[in-house]
Amino acid sequence: MSEKLLPFRKRHWLLKILNNSLYDLPCPVNLNAFWSFGSMLGLCIVIQMVSGILLSLHFIPHESMAFDSVYHIMRDVNKGWFLRNMHVGGCSMFFICLYVHIGRGIYYGSYMSRHVWFVGVTLFLMVMGEAFLGYSLPWGQMSFWGVTVISNLFTVIPYVSQNLLFTLWGHWSVSGYTLQRFFIFHFLLPFVIIVFSTLHMFFLHENGSNNPLGVNSDSMCVPFHPFYTVKDIFGFVCFGWVLMYLVCVNPELVVNKINYHPADPYHTPLQVEPEWYFLFAYAMLRSIPHKLGGVLALLASVLGLYLYPFIHTGKFRSLAFYPVSQMFFWCFVVNFLSLIWVGQMPVREPYITMGQVYTGVYFSTLILPPMLTGVWDKLIFYN
Repeated sequence: MSEKLLPFRKRHWLLKILNNSLYDLPCPVNLNAFWSFGSMLGLCIVIQMVSGILLSLHFIPHESMAFDSVYHIMRDVNKGWFLRNMHVGGCSMFFICLYVHIGRGIYYGSYMSRHVWFVGVTLFLMVMGEAFLGYSLPWGQMSFWGVTVISNLFTVIPYVSQNLLFTLWGHWSVSGYTLQRFFIFHFLLPFVIIVFSTLHMFFLHENGSNNPLGVNSDSMCVPFHPFYTVKDIFGFVCFGWVLMYLVCVNPELVVNKINYHPADPYHTPLQVEPEWYFLFAYAMLRSIPHKLGGVLALLASVLGLYLYPFIHTGKFRSLAFYPVSQMFFWCFVVNFLSLIWVGQMPVREPYITMGQVYTGVYFSTLILPPMLTGVWDKLIFYN
């Protein structure tokens, strides 16, 4: 066909790139609703970037004015309450979509595309760091003591822990210097996240998207538009309804009430706990009496995701063909939610013992689904 007869989007040098990467992108015909959560994560990044930049225009990263500047945003800035609730609620929605996205990748074997998976797990770590930095900025009681507790975990590093803490804090303890450093990191890190997100998409489009069956679908593809733009728009509408509930109806649902009190270094809260999306790791940390053991468990709970491409032993990618692995996967999901519940309970029995049990189950069910795929293959194909 003559180039002049092609649509403009296929002739213009820039639109041609966007067209091949999105509009006419070949996609497997059998993608289900769980694939829409990847698009929702892109929407989350946009929401957090825009609302964060607007909030930074009014926020003052100073230990004596940060808390009051947040109240100023909520009470005096035009639609400031909406912006802050959008930023806070958007963070919770970000992690909901992120956990579903990772769960989908585990269940359907998307981790076999190693470059996509490794960049994705690295993005997960960056987003967790970004959320922790943002949680410290209001400089309320839970923000201050959360920074104190988590940053002190660096003391398990031999020889360099004190120098590392001093560099992180900017002082001999958590102070206004720490707040300024965290604000700068919180402002800059999203741009690094965007770069890695672009790299994530590049590797995804280079190898092609996985599908629920985990089989080669080159001969069964449809254009992204209109087949999947419609699904993504429907997903955005559902996403918007939940987000607006968190913003306009019940913003307190995802906020720790103790953080409405200004930071007081002389008064420790009865229970220092992170936001709900970190509670699973916090439950592991406090369930192990030894500090170093708790930190190692904390790191292994996330870094263990890097091992998935190496421990998958089955002939098929998707767990849809492996009933035993499916059972352990759903045990992992239930156990993950149980850890979140235990993490918000007081540090006393029976919650300490329950946390230790759930921690053991977490690591067992984390590695068993991909490892058991090869065992199932041997049972099925045994001659």
